[in-house]
Amino acid sequence: MQTRTSADMGPCERCGSKDNKATYPDGHTWCFGCKTYGASEEDMQTEQKIVPMNNQNKKDFKYSDISDRKISLDTCKKYSVPVTKEGNMVTQHMYKYYNDAGEHMASKFRRTNDKTFWSEGDLKNCGLFGQNLFNQGGKFITVCEGELDAMSAYELMGSKWPSVSLKNGAASALNNCKQALRYLSKFDTIVLCFDNDEPGRAAAQEVAKLFEPNKCKIVDLELKDANEYLKTGQRQKFTEAWWNSRTYTPAGIINLADLGRSLYEETHNETCPYPWSGMNDKTYGIRTGELITFTSGAGMGKSSVMRELMYHIMHNTKDNIGVLAMEENTKQTAFNLMSVEANARLYIKEIRDQYTQEQLDDWQAKTIDSGRFFAFDHFGSVSNDEILDRVRYMAKGLDCKWVFLDHLSILVSGQEDNGDERKSIDILMTKLRSLVEETGIALMLVSHLRRPSGDNGHENGREVTLSHLRGSASIAHLSDAVIALERNQQADDPIEANTTSIRILKNRYTGDTGVACHLHYDGETGRMTQIDNPFVEDDNE
Repeated sequence: MQTRTSADMGPCERCGSKDNKATYPDGHTWCFGCKTYGASEEDMQTEQKIVPMNNQNKKDFKYSDISDRKISLDTCKKYSVPVTKEGNMVTQHMYKYYNDAGEHMASKFRRTNDKTFWSEGDLKNCGLFGQNLFNQGGKFITVCEGELDAMSAYELMGSKWPSVSLKNGAASALNNCKQALRYLSKFDTIVLCFDNDEPGRAAAQEVAKLFEPNKCKIVDLELKDANEYLKTGQRQKFTEAWWNSRTYTPAGIINLADLGRSLYEETHNETCPYPWSGMNDKTYGIRTGELITFTSGAGMGKSSVMRELMYHIMHNTKDNIGVLAMEENTKQTAFNLMSVEANARLYIKEIRDQYTQEQLDDWQAKTIDSGRFFAFDHFGSVSNDEILDRVRYMAKGLDCKWVFLDHLSILVSGQEDNGDERKSIDILMTKLRSLVEETGIALMLVSHLRRPSGDNGHENGREVTLSHLRGSASIAHLSDAVIALERNQQADDPIEANTTSIRILKNRYTGDTGVACHLHYDGETGRMTQIDNPFVEDDNE
């Protein structure tokens, strides 16, 4: 298993991530994002080295079983693998390689005490190990990473099906199989039995892409490799894994039948209810791994709703919360949170001055001093990439599972693509969607509405539709939920003027849309509470 601790992390050219590609001391690489293995320069050059064959001093090599590996004498003779011994202990193996004409062109040697390899001859122009034994094609062929594994698989399958190996392990897999493509294509099914580690799994995926659909299968091993099954006497388990090998399909495509009982296992998504029952009835709460867009016209209560959600999540989870409020400083964010606890609009200085320092300290202790809120302390304009980096850091570096970003329009205004707002929103929404998938956070995004045509604007309580979202249809397409706030600010009735209708415009989880609830804003406390529908005659729920 690859780990990050012993590697330098950097950008991946294949998937575009900034810090997922690990470069290890020996030069090989592994991307934890797109699961791509890269061979070291030494590995890539291994096959280029040609050392003349030297048949002297080979008289000590004799055919014998390889007892420590449980490989029989018959299999060693089959694959032309002689060994040297000191007493009863095998000290060296010799693996012979042949060209397409069946000529012995190279040999690899392995010391058993330190597991070192070296080779003689022109290994580059040889076929796979064992290829010379099975030239006629057939129904199945098993391809393993190493010579011992190929011999083990052959024995485990009753010496019935051809089994060959790569020349230099996972690092050479793609090049070796490209070279042997015509040979391997003689067989109806190619079974890849690579090691059960990250390089082995990655190599199997790359090799499988060489062949037409349904021709290649990949064995899912529980143990490290085929020889581990042979050494531990688990022939039946290996044969079951071999026969149950899965047909390769491109990434992102699975046979639903493979889900089995895992279909009923709970996902790792965490759910937090909304503060208001009407919203929970339609959405079943907020889930991590989702992007939720809140939208409204100016003065509809978006800031109040965000404050209530942050406070509610703090009390209903033990998770950290990230806040990127682009139109307020961190002090304002802090006072906004304290205001919900205090039931008073502490974000207004004149109101805050009405309370003692002891009261303020108490509300501070119960909210921001919990250490679970992290805010973006920005000054001046910031690029979209900077915002994305901050969100990623909140998620991965600070363990924030719930992140609030307010608001989208200010991020894209005049920053990219020569002021083309629609294109800028498309780019940013795609990156935000990918970031949610990468980190598993719940991202609460605030977006503005475009001004509708006609006299009846959103400040007059006009019903919001998805088409009113400002800038791009990608906001609706890439969001898991879109939630609109509606209020008639100009109403003569004070209850109506201070009541916000919450309308679900998109709900990927349940599909349930329409008006979810009505929230009354208390001008004295600054709180929003759910009330019964005050617009019975006009509401089309």
